[in-house]
Amino acid sequence: MRTIPLRQALREAMEEEMRRDNSVFLMGEEVAQYNGAYKVSQGMLDEFGDKRIIDTPISELGFTAIGVGAAMNNTRPIIEFMTWNFAELALDQIVNHAAKILSMSGGQFSCPIVFRGPNGSAGQLGAQHSQAFENWYANVPGLKVISTMNPYDAKGLLKSAIRDNDPVVFMESEIAYGEMAEVPEEEYLIPIGKADVKRNGTDVTIVSYNKMMKVAMTAAEELAKENISAEVIDLRTIRPLDWQTIAESVKKTNRLVIVEEQWPFGSVSSEITYRIQKEVFDYLDAPILRICSADTNMHYASNLVAAHIPDVPRTVKLVKEVLYMKK
Repeated sequence: MRTIPLRQALREAMEEEMRRDNSVFLMGEEVAQYNGAYKVSQGMLDEFGDKRIIDTPISELGFTAIGVGAAMNNTRPIIEFMTWNFAELALDQIVNHAAKILSMSGGQFSCPIVFRGPNGSAGQLGAQHSQAFENWYANVPGLKVISTMNPYDAKGLLKSAIRDNDPVVFMESEIAYGEMAEVPEEEYLIPIGKADVKRNGTDVTIVSYNKMMKVAMTAAEELAKENISAEVIDLRTIRPLDWQTIAESVKKTNRLVIVEEQWPFGSVSSEITYRIQKEVFDYLDAPILRICSADTNMHYASNLVAAHIPDVPRTVKLVKEVLYMKK
């Protein structure tokens, strides 16, 4: 099977869906003439033309509103944000319009739209460009939230998102667009709302998503050197969340560690912890532990960036802690 980078997997998903369905179009800053800020849309203008690959002004609220209106009128827009940090300017359209129009119209209008772009920290970019927003959008009824950096998963999930009749928030990672993985050339879809067990294990369950999966998987490899068997689950979809896969794993391993890039207060790990302790408490042999980003704004200095985000040594330490504690 061929190996391709994340940016190509995302591009192929959009191209295939645009060839299949003429109502699909891409709109955002620098997606056309510049081939995309991260070259995800490279070459798409040449194939589909400027009626379907549309450069916009630097006005997230404006072009998001156009996309929401278009989605309500029998098209399937893909709205690319240069970063989800900029999408805060469009929050009214995403939260108050796209997420609510189906219920507010009594089912008369749907909003089949995909909002996509890079999310989370990308290194030394400062506090205003280094935020992870999965929990923000997952808190909103009416939105589906996907967060992945794996090229195989990203292609299959993006194709499903484009075909979905509900608004989908699709979160990528700026530093992962070159991430490589095997992706088949034949068409495939991955269902929204299904987690994936990336590594089987028996001693502890580690749950993560997006680029923190690299931390989780590397930590599992380090733990294996000490004969500690960690099962690693990639959530892939944040809402709807695949509780069953997590619960079945915890029933097997009896311990759970969550690794995520969110701030700790009101995070995805908070919701997982509540739900798992509520549903499978009797299977837990130790309290659920988590490692999140620091509960501060991200600073620019490289040493503070490194201290802010979960890493492998701290994850390994946390897993050992949950292994050797008693409830």
